[in-house]
Amino acid sequence: MFTGQERRARQRVRFFVSESDPRKFMQEFARGVAGFTEVFLCDPNGGAGEAARIEALRQMPMENRFTKTPEGWLMIPTGGSGGQLKFARHDEQTITAAVRGFTRHFGVERVNAVGVLPLHHVSGLMAWLRCALTGGEYVPLDWKQLEGGDLLPLPAKPDGWVISLVPTQLERLLRNPAAVAWLKEYRIIFLGGAAATPGLLDRAAALGLRLSPGYGMTETAAMVTALRPEDFLSGARSSGAPLPHARVAVAENGVVSIGGESLFRGYYPEWRTPGEFKTSDLGHVDPQGHLHVLGRSDAVIITGGEKVNPAEVERALRETDEFSDVVVVGVPDPEWGQAVVAAYPASTCPDLAKVQRSIVSSLSAYKRPKRYLPVENWPLNAVGKVNRAEVARLLS
Repeated sequence: MFTGQERRARQRVRFFVSESDPRKFMQEFARGVAGFTEVFLCDPNGGAGEAARIEALRQMPMENRFTKTPEGWLMIPTGGSGGQLKFARHDEQTITAAVRGFTRHFGVERVNAVGVLPLHHVSGLMAWLRCALTGGEYVPLDWKQLEGGDLLPLPAKPDGWVISLVPTQLERLLRNPAAVAWLKEYRIIFLGGAAATPGLLDRAAALGLRLSPGYGMTETAAMVTALRPEDFLSGARSSGAPLPHARVAVAENGVVSIGGESLFRGYYPEWRTPGEFKTSDLGHVDPQGHLHVLGRSDAVIITGGEKVNPAEVERALRETDEFSDVVVVGVPDPEWGQAVVAAYPASTCPDLAKVQRSIVSSLSAYKRPKRYLPVENWPLNAVGKVNRAEVARLLS
């Protein structure tokens, strides 16, 4: 417990949680919440850009929390529509609305989850908070150990167990028969963060895995639509129907908008005007009311569930002085959904070993190109500007 003086003192600081160990993360998170501070969740393995952004936040003047309602104090990192690091404001009202909608949609009283996603990410965070707020059990597992075949036996629970995966993780687990048998024990296997290939979904269905592909984002406190496992096993292939707390609409131009109680309050330090949130995603709603996501209306690459801004990667590559020109695009990939690929004119000879060494300190691992490809006849338009769409077409 804190005295009034301690509480007021803690309101004058920001609290940054940056822990890769789940149990340490939960302890730090609890300290931040108890201190009534503005709590920022940070990627402990973020690159130089993220570190600079966080340092800038540390130096900003504090808001006067004494005169505000307790809204928007939990800052969850997101790539945002432009791929730049932002913090979406949430609080107990938006989080509990999302948890309440989740339990009603799936008919679960207590949520018991195995967590393999990082807790600073909204998908990992909500997996834990659903358990905490419903009195269920949360078991964090190290993904590398799980991928290596360390399959933790799960005790029987009246409400069963759930797990959240991104398509890359599911793809890898399906290579191990023992892991497939382990996944069959789950009541629900949530799949999100990136588009799954039809082949991956069909293989999972053929194995009898109770998948629930869904749709959501940091700004909505994770999923706002989800396909129920029984519909998935019956052959449905969509992101499912809206959860009870959410509204989903698609405009004539195909852009998806979301409404509901779990919507964020704004990108820190700004506040958002209440109302529908227009996303950067394109989709349509079928006659059954299920959402089908078709892609993004912007250039952000989604690889392994993470957003990558091509402009940031290109800037880092150019800073190596090894490229006369370079374009970064997302190329369809069965493992990553999209792979980050750097293309450059074939007439040049960049030292790629030097490039890879140089960007280790400036880019997070998931942002670094998986491949570097020379392109013959570098496509330039009439004003000498590279035709990015043509480069993407050549690499796909």
